[in-house]
Amino acid sequence: MRTCKTLLTLLLLFTGTALFSQVKYEREYRIRQEQFPSAALEEMAPFLEDVRRLRFYREIDSSRSSYEMKFRKVRLNYSVEFTPQGQLEDVEIEVRPIDIPNESWGRILEHLNTLYPKYRVRRIQQQYPRSAFPDVPSTLKNAFQNLLLPQIRYELIVQARTPEGPGQYEYLFDSEGGFLLKRKSLPPNYDHVLY
Repeated sequence: MRTCKTLLTLLLLFTGTALFSQVKYEREYRIRQEQFPSAALEEMAPFLEDVRRLRFYREIDSSRSSYEMKFRKVRLNYSVEFTPQGQLEDVEIEVRPIDIPNESWGRILEHLNTLYPKYRVRRIQQQYPRSAFPDVPSTLKNAFQNLLLPQIRYELIVQARTPEGPGQYEYLFDSEGGFLLKRKSLPPNYDHVLY
């Protein structure tokens, strides 16, 4: 009987951990350029000509920390993410549904329509992960040319109402519109607002 209770307790513990592992606890804080990894600044220097609204951020996730550089170049909003050591993780470009191939966008909408009767897509980003390309220069070159390659992904922030209540979710789809990942996302940080 005692071992049954112990087994049940362990099972509940592991189940709870598995359920919470799909929640995205991520906060973003603005930092000065001097606090950004110097290796990342050197890597990005050739691509930062003619950029506007260059800003630097530090992202703290539940499991890791990263640095992000956001700017606007040739009418597109870019977000380039680095590790604390200055190694490139990915490049993201904010896009609209019209920028996604029709077949891929159709598959994405079909997936969302099966899950939610009513939802709103808050943001779409085209993602160029560093691991999908041979090296850093080719990743950056492909991203800044905004090429539609089979290695890219689409990251969507979706606000939807579920039986548990309203929620915000982050979805990741491949270039063909195939589902890869879903995480519950926290709302943006409004600590700077005084009431």
